[in-house]
Amino acid sequence: MCRILGVSRAQYYRYRSPKPSKRRAEDADLKQRILRIFAEFKQRYGVMKIHHELNLELQPLQLRCSPRRISRLMKELDIHSVTVNKWKAASASKTKVEQRTNLLKQDFSTTGLNQKWTADMTYIQTKCNGWCYLPTIMDLHSRRIIGYSFSKKMDTDLVLKTLESAVKNRTITGDLIIHTDLGSQDTSDDYNQRLTELHIRHSYSRKGCPYDNAPMESFHASLKRNVFIQCRSLKIMKLSLPSFLNMCMLSTIGREFIVRWATRPPYKLKLQHLRAKWPPSV
Repeated sequence: MCRILGVSRAQYYRYRSPKPSKRRAEDADLKQRILRIFAEFKQRYGVMKIHHELNLELQPLQLRCSPRRISRLMKELDIHSVTVNKWKAASASKTKVEQRTNLLKQDFSTTGLNQKWTADMTYIQTKCNGWCYLPTIMDLHSRRIIGYSFSKKMDTDLVLKTLESAVKNRTITGDLIIHTDLGSQDTSDDYNQRLTELHIRHSYSRKGCPYDNAPMESFHASLKRNVFIQCRSLKIMKLSLPSFLNMCMLSTIGREFIVRWATRPPYKLKLQHLRAKWPPSV
């Protein structure tokens, strides 16, 4: 029969008793690991992050897996990260904005607490409550969020409430600069009057220059990718944020985010000492 069909005996017996090849067996094992990592990090991890986590698992086995292979296996599993790229305007706004004093000038270095604060507001879209607004204030020395608030209404009272929460958590002594963008809430008379009463100097970003407030821009971007990407309501958002700000979600938000923030000056921490030393003192 083999002669008539023009096949070898080996091919015939392989057809009668099929066995998965070594490569296919490895792929099946990797698929199980990829699915577990993908579920563990709430479907937020893409190829490169799964590649990092997977190789950490395979390292004791003296094995490695390339990003291209992971990409192929994820396509076969029909899974992909739920994170999306940030929307960017096609053209710059032509609205004339009054330029204000930039005291910070992209100098984010400090020698102690309560020397330089940065503040910003981000928009978060929820499935149940529509757009919600989250203003936060960060101390550039400890890289901790010292004040924040939530609301469905974006107004001056919201940023004032955030400022009061930061002042409540910190004792202001000496010269303090707070850096914001040129938003209508941050440039309002009520907000600047309150800063004057607290003896806080106000610094502003230039129009269309996110690098002037890079720490807050980076923090909000990571916050949306890792915590609020699947946020359904304002209530869930309020429950999720405090644990994130206290860095109690190491396994949920991923190692690379905390390492990236913890290793920024002045906290040049090593990965092996991260859990012991994080978070820094308030």
